[in-house]
Amino acid sequence: MKKGHYRVLVADQEERIRHLIRAHLEKDAILEEADTCEKAIMLALDKQYDLIIMDGMLPGIGGIEACRMIRDFKSTPMLIVSDKAGERDRIEGFQAGADDYVTKPFSPKEFVLRIRALLKRTSPERFWQQEPVLRNQFLRPRLVIEHYARRVLVAGKEMSLTLKEYELLHYLAMHIGKVCSRELLLQEVWQRDSEADERIVDTHVKRLREKMNFLSPGCDLIKTIWGLGYRLEDQPLQSPGVQPCS
Repeated sequence: MKKGHYRVLVADQEERIRHLIRAHLEKDAILEEADTCEKAIMLALDKQYDLIIMDGMLPGIGGIEACRMIRDFKSTPMLIVSDKAGERDRIEGFQAGADDYVTKPFSPKEFVLRIRALLKRTSPERFWQQEPVLRNQFLRPRLVIEHYARRVLVAGKEMSLTLKEYELLHYLAMHIGKVCSRELLLQEVWQRDSEADERIVDTHVKRLREKMNFLSPGCDLIKTIWGLGYRLEDQPLQSPGVQPCS
């Protein structure tokens, strides 16, 4: 990660935890801090962050409820840090919209690796760095992806997607025109490496195709490259300020 490449909101009631997180991330990111739910929600809704680190026990309405409120308006990746390690607590955190859940005390090294993994999968900078951008949109004649809103349009019609369907399309779009093997997609989207699971990729590609064809009959953006994998294809949209891919 490069300094200033990411913006991270650290919302924790304990100064020592905020200091610990800052010590491990400040070389790679611009950090802002909050010690109450009210301040965390205000900052999260007012600004654009690549990641929000939320104390599950944050003073006020509580970090879990704060995550739920933020998720109603923003798709920003969120990581909950909490003293509560029970299964019910973790499930509640994920149901509130968290993308990961870490219990205190935590290993700083593992914590940073989890953050890097989240940023790699979901950060808009990583997603858009190789593609034309106009107001944070991936623009093609038949496909538009509004990343911050997690919104996908096919032939001008909004397509309803599950999280994994979105992440799969996201990854293919980031590598548009390139062949992505089933093994690679399984590793990058599902974080799995078992060949027995490769059917999961095929199933999700099939669902994406069905949804695209429902909205735009004959739409064939995801190509099967036999023996190799899948490739997303579409011609660039000619718009002011947007240069087509070479």
